[in-house]
Amino acid sequence: MAQLRNLDEKLAEVLGLAQAAKGATEKVEKLVEDDDTRRVLAEMREEAAETARRCEAALDDGAFDGRKTAIVEQARETRQEATEMMDTYLGQDAEGLDGFEFLIMAEAGELGHWEILKTLNEQAGIGAVRELTEFAIPVQQRHERITRQTALALAGAEDPLDEA
Repeated sequence: MAQLRNLDEKLAEVLGLAQAAKGATEKVEKLVEDDDTRRVLAEMREEAAETARRCEAALDDGAFDGRKTAIVEQARETRQEATEMMDTYLGQDAEGLDGFEFLIMAEAGELGHWEILKTLNEQAGIGAVRELTEFAIPVQQRHERITRQTALALAGAEDPLDEA
């Protein structure tokens, strides 16, 4: 397998995280009852799928010749690790607020990975990566904001003195 460069590894990570986000939104959607919240999660899932598709398309850029398979394999490992983390965090008794607490961490982490990829690419100057980060960073910023706001709204609706 080809040796991955720093930029390749980060691209693999954002691809794997986008793939994992699809599963995370599905799982959290099952934990909430509100139809508006479910619609928001469905939209986030569609955007994660679009992000993954764009990542895969960017791999066709000549800058990744000979590394595409290794990047896809690294993305698969990242997706598996993120899914395992979600399964650990959201146990059998998880509720909607738990799901959104996890999504806050996941979306903030994903945003950070995208910003790192953008920074790495400032020196590399790969056009496909620049286009990808220009698309994905605003999406991730919105996802992070939505998950935080939703978690706070869910927390505000709970009885703070009720037993956990």
